[in-house]
Amino acid sequence: MTADGFTPWPADLAARYEAEGYWKDALLGDVLRGDPSRTALVAGSERLTYADLDRRADRTAAGFLRLGVRRGDRVVVQLANSAGFVVTFLALVRIGAAPVLALPAHRESEIRYLCELAEARAYVCADRDGDFDYRAMARTLPVEHVVVEGDAQEFTPLASLDIDPVDVPERPAPSDIGVLLLSGGTTGLPKLIPRTHRDYVYNLEASAEVCGFTSETVYLVVLPAAHNFALACPGILGVFATGGTVVLAPSGSPDEAFPLIERERATVCAVVPPIALLWLDAVSWSDEDLSSLELLQVGGAKFAAERAAEVPKVLGCAVQQVFGMAEGLLNYTRLDDPSDLVEQTQGRPLSPADEVQVVDGNGTPVPPGEVGELLTRGPYTLRGYYRAPEHNRRAFTPDGFYRTGDLVRQLPSGHLIVEGREKDQINRGGDKVSAEELENHLLAHPAIHDAAVVGIPDEVMGERTCAFLVIREQADPPTLKDLKDFLRTRGLAAYKWPDRLEQVDTFPRTPVGKISKKALAATLTP
Repeated sequence: MTADGFTPWPADLAARYEAEGYWKDALLGDVLRGDPSRTALVAGSERLTYADLDRRADRTAAGFLRLGVRRGDRVVVQLANSAGFVVTFLALVRIGAAPVLALPAHRESEIRYLCELAEARAYVCADRDGDFDYRAMARTLPVEHVVVEGDAQEFTPLASLDIDPVDVPERPAPSDIGVLLLSGGTTGLPKLIPRTHRDYVYNLEASAEVCGFTSETVYLVVLPAAHNFALACPGILGVFATGGTVVLAPSGSPDEAFPLIERERATVCAVVPPIALLWLDAVSWSDEDLSSLELLQVGGAKFAAERAAEVPKVLGCAVQQVFGMAEGLLNYTRLDDPSDLVEQTQGRPLSPADEVQVVDGNGTPVPPGEVGELLTRGPYTLRGYYRAPEHNRRAFTPDGFYRTGDLVRQLPSGHLIVEGREKDQINRGGDKVSAEELENHLLAHPAIHDAAVVGIPDEVMGERTCAFLVIREQADPPTLKDLKDFLRTRGLAAYKWPDRLEQVDTFPRTPVGKISKKALAATLTP
């Protein structure tokens, strides 16, 4: 690990990736490759051409430089799907500062942790999200600068960073950290995933090629733009690299997304399974014209084969299953795959240089077609989490394979079928909830003696969260509403709150004394 917390690829592999053309002298700030007069971005009432967006990014880069943000600095960015997010991202990567991409739903518990871990120089946020005031949270954070999109109050308005462009004093190198993404967080708060300029450019360009993106692509963004899926798989950046148009939606609700598909003639959208299921149902009562839609990417969680088969029939577009991780490895069903592979698998690796192993609990490869844990390494898969040496010793094999924790089967074609996870994590509609993190927050409640969190299968969300509680003697058991109010005061994101509570006297234990979550889950009735 280098002094800045980054684990580089070994020299022999780095040389191979360069020689074989996976890594180029490419920078994330240079991905705007469309015709200058063509529409690059639609966000609410704003319509920016490639020339407009390029100019705004350069001007905002100058504003960050005036604040003192430089190459190598980290900046936590927590913005919704807005032009401000896109401009801020491009501005920061152009000056060599690494955006730390938080989600709009994160609250003080997560944001403070990210600012401290990254030693962030600045924090960029919106003014409000409904009843939540980001500015009030910002006042408690250990950062030098707070930049606010909207009413900034005493902070720096994002709009005020739009100043005359200046020469960047020190441009980033392709091997620099370009962006810090968030892990799903299986052991408490999320880890930071360092993605270099050159590996992330390969990630987005190779994805755009596999997914058939062109200058005619109109990509509707309904997931948070800070998600790896929406940002670079191929996502926003993949569209910019191929000269297409990005349309930002506030959410995946049919009431908001369907009118945008009709108005902007959107051709591609990436969703998680709960949104796909909602859209399949909503078509029956919607009047919008969705005929422009050519491809629906579904990822973030396993999409049932039966429902995948419905997409072409109901929505009239092709479906593509995507299985990947912000840590790197991406798998796509291909546009020319037969329907059985598209419906029943979660795709095959993006790159010819992706190395995949499926192993048993001892690390021994399992026979073809059998279930095992997925291990991987490659030209766009990290070699270590940011500033996490102890965790890295567990998360990677001695020869640099990343232990994904996903249980898969691999077909002779290379396609993977996801069978579950070894990690103690709940996949709630594509949002990853760490059982350990939620348990730690619950244990802070004065009435709770012990807590165990498990996932409940759910037809719409994939999984929901159930908290089993052992209540202290003579304490009044909290209701679900009580606990949600409590977790809100602790600054925990709402998607991590439990969906269901179960009170028990004791927890079942395994032979080695650990709580048996399998036994707890077996007690649940739908």
